[in-house]
Amino acid sequence: MRTLAVLLAASWLIPASVAAQNLEGVLMPGKVIAGHAKLENDCGKCHVKFDRAAQDRLCLDCHKPVATDVARHQGYHGRINVESCRTCHTDHKGREMQIALVDEKAFDHAKTDFALSGAHARAKCESCHVAGKKFREAPWACNDCHRKDDVHKGGLGTDCAACHSDSAWKPSRFDHARTRFALTGKHVDAACKSCHIDERFKPTPLTCVGCHRQDDKQHRGRLGEKCETCHGASNWRDVTAFSHDRDAHFALRGKHRTAKCESCHTASSGLIKLPTTCNECHMADDKHNGTLGSVCGDCHTEQNWREAKYNHDSSRFKLAGKHRDIECKECHKDPASFKGAPLECIACHRKDDTHKGRYDAQCGTCHTAARWRDILFRHDRDTKYRLTGRHATTKCDDCHAGNVYRDKLSTVCYACHEKDDKHRDQLGRQCDQCHTTRDWKQEVRFDHAKSRFPLLGAHLKTECKACHVTPAFKDAKRECVACHSKDDKHKARLGAQCGECHNARSWKLWDFDHAKRTQYPLDGAHAKVGCVDCHKLAGGDKILVLPTNCVACHQADDVHGGNFGGRCERCHDPRSFRDVTIRRFGATDAKPSGSSVVVPGPETRQ
Repeated sequence: MRTLAVLLAASWLIPASVAAQNLEGVLMPGKVIAGHAKLENDCGKCHVKFDRAAQDRLCLDCHKPVATDVARHQGYHGRINVESCRTCHTDHKGREMQIALVDEKAFDHAKTDFALSGAHARAKCESCHVAGKKFREAPWACNDCHRKDDVHKGGLGTDCAACHSDSAWKPSRFDHARTRFALTGKHVDAACKSCHIDERFKPTPLTCVGCHRQDDKQHRGRLGEKCETCHGASNWRDVTAFSHDRDAHFALRGKHRTAKCESCHTASSGLIKLPTTCNECHMADDKHNGTLGSVCGDCHTEQNWREAKYNHDSSRFKLAGKHRDIECKECHKDPASFKGAPLECIACHRKDDTHKGRYDAQCGTCHTAARWRDILFRHDRDTKYRLTGRHATTKCDDCHAGNVYRDKLSTVCYACHEKDDKHRDQLGRQCDQCHTTRDWKQEVRFDHAKSRFPLLGAHLKTECKACHVTPAFKDAKRECVACHSKDDKHKARLGAQCGECHNARSWKLWDFDHAKRTQYPLDGAHAKVGCVDCHKLAGGDKILVLPTNCVACHQADDVHGGNFGGRCERCHDPRSFRDVTIRRFGATDAKPSGSSVVVPGPETRQ
């Protein structure tokens, strides 16, 4: 008391304002929290002398979002019943003091704008409340938290609660009344597929005329398309009431729902139909300078303009594979103009182009977005040239040395294998008649029967090189003697037509019927005489034609010295030259000239 008295006495000696400030500084119970540190020397920001109730008004002047909740009786602060702010939030406890701590177990979430029910009541706080953000900034729309659970991929919109409950995500139910098209009247009994064709829930027409145009027989469209203005779902003459979410075709969501009506419906526009494009109101917020059009809702939400989302699949460049994992800035260098991003693969993957531009910029023809090294292109499917054998394992660049699209390659074997042609172009350019794609050198097939020299007998087992000395196969001779000169025991005296006697089965198996194939049948001792005993001289390719008179061969045996002419067979028998049979001369028989030998007639023969 003495100290307080001294202080009061001293206060009379200094100006009133200075005295009050010094006195408050002396009486301050402790340092304020870090958030209020800048106000610590100005007590009037938080306190009104001798008026404790005014302190709450000063708190709300600074904390305007809380003040809005209190004024509108919304949010947690607008629903709790406390006497003063300091009931929960005290100060002067030091810089490190946390005066807004929440007791997770005791906190009544039902007093917020998002009452917890079902599985939400069992969820942990940090599942929705991200560290570093205010509790009031937690998302409230299902899709904000459950986008990963959306098996519809956005096809049914973001109103998950229309089908799913907060008790369990599965099983789902659907209350059509919660959509922009509540089923009433006869619509309740209509089959889903009557409106949702091919199970496509979006886009389904929402206007009456979208499904009932054929029913408009009386007006024929002259009264417009807003049938619901006059007609009802239960009875054609029923009239419905107006609802902004239902009848204006612009459901208010997110911050639109808390915005004042005059924010959009100005004095000049009144209640006439306003544009529903975001860009009409948010042109000043468009950082893209109009390059992305006016459908801001493709990326931005009504909950928070800065929290952008975008379904890239709706663009001209659908994200697939690894493209889904890269950051936007990797392709969109200029955030003010996303449309300037290139669509061609080569624009981003030029460093990955091992073909050095020879395959043009159509990388997607072969490569996939999942992995650059996975090749999508199939030569058998995408071209008219099916790859088989070694061709299937050959590198693309081995054939496509130039530009793959500009330089059309020939499908003729010779175009690539000219250097491999050992036949010097003498056998034509149909290489596949003999060679296969499995092995150019080893697997050689050829139907010799289609050539001028069909293979028979032992020729079938003979190696090609035995006859074809050089790769120029057409140089091979067709004459037997060309290959079998060493086998010719006749020393070419019987000509070069070996096939007249010999056959392809075996050289030693020969046959020649002298009686049928010549005009000189061999009989008697002639049948045992060797061929070269008569055919002693070589006649080139053919056998020399020998005379058929006996004296041509038996002149040396003619003991008559030619006095009996050259027809030895009149006396001599072919079985043995020494056997003599005297025959009678006929009228036309020539008489031996200068001969004293008398040939007896038949009447004197014994």
